Amino acid sequence: MTTTGLGGAALGAFRARFGEALSTADAALDAHGRDESGLEVVRPGAVLFARTEADVVDALALAREFRVPVVPFAAGSSLEGQLIPPPGALSLNLSSMARVLDVRPGAFQATVEPGVTYPQLNRAVRAQGLFFPVDPGAEATLGGMASTNASGTAAVRYGTTRENVLALRVALMDGRVLSLGSRARKSSAGYDLRHLFLGAEGTLGVITELTVRLWPLPAARLALRCAFPDVGAAARAATMVMGASAQPERLELMDARGLRAVNRHLGLNEPEVPTLWIELAGASAGALEDVRALCEELCRDAGALDVRVARQPEDLEALWRARHHAFYALKALYPGEAFLSTDLCVPLDALPEILTFTEDGLHAEGLDASVLGHVGDGNFHVLFHAPPGSGDWARIDALYTRLVERTLALGGTCSGEHGVGLHKRRFLRAQHGDAVDLMREVKTLLDPLNLLNPGKVLPDPA
Repeated sequence: MTTTGLGGAALGAFRARFGEALSTADAALDAHGRDESGLEVVRPGAVLFARTEADVVDALALAREFRVPVVPFAAGSSLEGQLIPPPGALSLNLSSMARVLDVRPGAFQATVEPGVTYPQLNRAVRAQGLFFPVDPGAEATLGGMASTNASGTAAVRYGTTRENVLALRVALMDGRVLSLGSRARKSSAGYDLRHLFLGAEGTLGVITELTVRLWPLPAARLALRCAFPDVGAAARAATMVMGASAQPERLELMDARGLRAVNRHLGLNEPEVPTLWIELAGASAGALEDVRALCEELCRDAGALDVRVARQPEDLEALWRARHHAFYALKALYPGEAFLSTDLCVPLDALPEILTFTEDGLHAEGLDASVLGHVGDGNFHVLFHAPPGSGDWARIDALYTRLVERTLALGGTCSGEHGVGLHKRRFLRAQHGDAVDLMREVKTLLDPLNLLNPGKVLPDPA
């Protein structure tokens, strides 16, 4: 179906309905034509700052009438090109829909608008002794996190966004607004349409409200920092910790390159060797000691060079600040270079193999890249970098393709948490086979004009 983009009569109709909430200012167009990957820049035709669900519904109605593509946008922190608009598209910014609508401490849940960030929600519920555990690191919004099924450092204990969303309101292209899921903690009633929209990256509908699970704040926490001679040994330790039922809150890996960048970026003095960070939580400090001792013993058995323990809240916050700043620290270390962040996930028992394969591939290609990840989930990232347009990018692309192929052969996935967007469409059929055709049929059913975030997730038809 041919789209026309924003111009002429379409732009006039949007201005008549939304007034100053519609912007064509250069600064707004520039800000909405890119994401954190920095790999593409395509300015939209206009940016609409929606304030209510009615704004979203009316915007979709006008888009349908004038055949205008619509790309949902909020914090802009995606990494796979989900936010890059086709020329002339409407960038639908939901960040002003940022109210915490309802908190029910006794039910361990909150209802929010899609522009609420997870730190904002946590500030709102902390006084009730609760928190929302999914923490992708950036100041991501809950609507965006739901759209990509984001996870982060705490997913090993609490699950991804998908496991922590109970209910949704979703605006469809045909004008309907659906309420999906329920406030109950479980349900066996009907098709699970809620999960259809979680991870759909705005290609099937626009999320306008979410009810999410909350969890009790842990009474006691500590973290182990375990240094290893190589990434493979750290991965083996991670699988041993998970196999011992230690139930860590977080289980993270950063290689020597990542530690070097974080040290320079934050002025730290961490040992610049592959490091496994294990956070434990429990009802009391005493209850954690046996689990701490077990984790330390397992790490030393796997070849740990050194094990240190952080118990004070300020030490724990500093530790996780270093982990969350790794991406930005590495970018700061190589100014002027382009970056590509991969996101692969394998069954846990395959983690040492794929990480060793990655390190061997980097060495063979002569590439300087950093490996880090949520290894308790089998989820890891490789952050490649090179000068724009240099010959390194051909080698990076070839190695990236081999990494995905090996990941899929091991029973893994081409994306554990970043989503597909523009960058991973070419891998989707290799992972899902003929199911891609069914995905396309679902897309056509809900968005027959192909106006909702077109060109994302699904590969082009053969």
